[in-house]
Amino acid sequence: SLHDALPICIAVWIALKVADRLVKPVNELVDAARQITAGDLSARVPSPQARDEIGILSNAFNRMAQRLEAQTGALMTANSQLENRRAFIEAILSGVSAGVLAVDHDRTIRMANDSARRILTAGDADVADRNLRDVSRDLNGLIDERIPAEIVQIRVGTELRTLAVKIAPDRSGHVLTFDDITQQLADQRRAAWSDVARRIAHEIKNPLTPIQLAAERLQRRYAKEVT
Repeated sequence: SLHDALPICIAVWIALKVADRLVKPVNELVDAARQITAGDLSARVPSPQARDEIGILSNAFNRMAQRLEAQTGALMTANSQLENRRAFIEAILSGVSAGVLAVDHDRTIRMANDSARRILTAGDADVADRNLRDVSRDLNGLIDERIPAEIVQIRVGTELRTLAVKIAPDRSGHVLTFDDITQQLADQRRAAWSDVARRIAHEIKNPLTPIQLAAERLQRRYAKEVT
């Protein structure tokens, strides 16, 4: 009868309300966790009113999400600053005539400017992420021998190039700077030979002058007697 069913309906309604009150915070927590997993770090659980276990868990979740969002933002900012700094350094090094290489402890080339590529390769081949041993055994040998500065000859294709190299260790590996002084040495050799030739010509000319004068005097004196 209606009189008997009314208490049952009221009990069911109360049970549903209680269940909804218990399940809703859990559903909100699950939804927020799914949003965090999908990459939305701004997701939060609505501030719980109750001080029960679900409320404590929700507050802890919100604190965790807030900290995660802050740390991720700081990490993205740091990565952006590092990328900007790297681009700035590469822009500066692109206009430097000296070759610059940065290698890690495994001798993998992490950074090379345009001059380094031109000096170490027959063309403008990219040397980044290659091992220094494969690019130049001579430069790699200087690191092995812990020589901070040296003049070395390397073979690039069929051409010999003379490099003035400096090596500086750092926390991540080594930084190598080098100048191609092949043409400079050739100019110095030509200048040296030119000076030698000038000195030889001077030394030859000095005794030739009195010989020429003596010959001219003999010619004037004995020209009529010598047939």
